Amino acid sequence: MIERPASSARRRYALISPSRDEAGTMRRTLDSLLIQTVPPAHLVFVDDGSTDDTQAILAEYAPRMPYLHVVSRPDRGVRKVGPGVIEAFNAGLAELDLSQVEFLCKLDMDLDLPARYFETLMDRMDADPMIATCSGKPFFPDPSTGVLISEHIADEFSVGMTKFYRVSAWLAIGGFPISIGWDGIDCHLCRMQGMKAISFPDPELDFVHLRPMGSSHISLWHGRTRHGLGAWVMGTPPVFMLAATLYRMNKRPRVVGAVAMLWGYLKAWAGGVKRFDAPGYLAFVRSYQLRALVIGRGRAAEQMRLRQPLSLRALLRRPVDDTGEHAGG
Repeated sequence: MIERPASSARRRYALISPSRDEAGTMRRTLDSLLIQTVPPAHLVFVDDGSTDDTQAILAEYAPRMPYLHVVSRPDRGVRKVGPGVIEAFNAGLAELDLSQVEFLCKLDMDLDLPARYFETLMDRMDADPMIATCSGKPFFPDPSTGVLISEHIADEFSVGMTKFYRVSAWLAIGGFPISIGWDGIDCHLCRMQGMKAISFPDPELDFVHLRPMGSSHISLWHGRTRHGLGAWVMGTPPVFMLAATLYRMNKRPRVVGAVAMLWGYLKAWAGGVKRFDAPGYLAFVRSYQLRALVIGRGRAAEQMRLRQPLSLRALLRRPVDDTGEHAGG
């Protein structure tokens, strides 16, 4: 267990980075952490069985990163995405005492972040105590021109590669679900608790995703079909999925990406894949997404959030005690 320092928990954040064979991109991410205007209190790097130069790179950066703590897991022979990432994240979480930090972030090792990234996110969350989780917007470089291309993330979701949370909110939803589609499910769970999930359309928070979303495992086609599977597991109704597929035609690769996503969804539906569920969850997602088709995602998200009991939203304002539980309850 990482020992708790004597300083205040206020404005302190911890990063947990599950990683496997990221030697080709992790230097860019580590360099961007070194220039952060507010450095992390902790960076728990979970080496999930890497077989490349990951450990050598970590040894190189360790003298410049006093907050770096490495957790090494055995090589299980394959890269596990989705639930496997959260299992690795939880291995890093076991090394932290959450009462010593106010914010918690799951951070991927294929990113290039602006220098004020985490400072700005904390400023935004301080200004709006209803924000549970937030992020900037990812852009990936075109392989032929280098021009940055938006990944077109909806404003009502924080992105999985820099999933930044208020600790009290993360505890309120029970942590990340160990499920495919976890990085969308968690945002719905936040709204069910009356809290906000946001990715800010702000140039100050734009960051470079060194690989297109969903392309890091096997192939882009595989990643897009996994996205469709995740939409099914998340509880997306068919009519919303069809609309999302049509919208996907605006993103590169236009046809292949849209077809792969729809194929993943239909395959999961036909195969009877179990959907994520919690009391009231599937009904909430269906109501939100059908409403979004009529009035737009932003208005629907805010209406659904405000329908939740005030007693749940008040969790954000309650301190966390030394055990990681909400004080007074």
